[in-house]
Amino acid sequence: MPVWSGTRIQKNRLAINTQMFHTRYMNTAQGVTAGQSRTRRSYDSPRRRAMAEDTRAAVFAAAAELFATRGWAGTGMRDVARAAGVSVETVYATAGTKSDLLLRVIDIGVVGDDEPVPLADRPEFLAMGQGDRATRLAACGRQITASNQRIAALNRTFAQAAAGDADLAARFRESQQTQRSAYRDALRLILGRTPASDLVDGAWALGSHDVYLQLVESAGWTPRKYERWMVQRIGQLLAPIPKEKS
Repeated sequence: MPVWSGTRIQKNRLAINTQMFHTRYMNTAQGVTAGQSRTRRSYDSPRRRAMAEDTRAAVFAAAAELFATRGWAGTGMRDVARAAGVSVETVYATAGTKSDLLLRVIDIGVVGDDEPVPLADRPEFLAMGQGDRATRLAACGRQITASNQRIAALNRTFAQAAAGDADLAARFRESQQTQRSAYRDALRLILGRTPASDLVDGAWALGSHDVYLQLVESAGWTPRKYERWMVQRIGQLLAPIPKEKS
């Protein structure tokens, strides 16, 4: 699977002193003290940061929606800019290339936000290691369903893009192995021991974006129905394994 500085001009001492004089003079003449100026600038900085974060969020949200619904060929950077209400230059400055943008929104989709917290460290993932077998399986079903709701269609677009780009193809293969590792870690939590490779592969296949899209998009299942089915199937897969101690 998978998810961004300036130059100071040096002035001589005379120029600096002259600038300080004029700044103090103008502030005094306008009834504005240096302290007030500093206060105003301190308020401006958080506002600018908030605006920049809002712009980033708008770009990523627009890109995720377009990539998921229009696919790789049907989504252009101008389309993202238009949907986000920003310039094309802003989209490139925010995300880099179109490939970078797709990978970034998938990274965000994997965990559900832009915070730098790995999936394996998040409460919803760790919940698969808490309680009895049924409770752990329920947490597993919620996790797989929520993840596929966010990224199944994006992974389909990723596969489309990878078909025509060698670099993206390598990244796609890497993402597949990352997903497999996530399923191994999930089963380790559920079982309380390292799972066999066949179990990992079976769970990975069940939770794949292809299966989710076939059942939810093509067969018309609701995400809730898919979640219940997933809990049952993973439960059957793990049934021969002795239950962990809760």
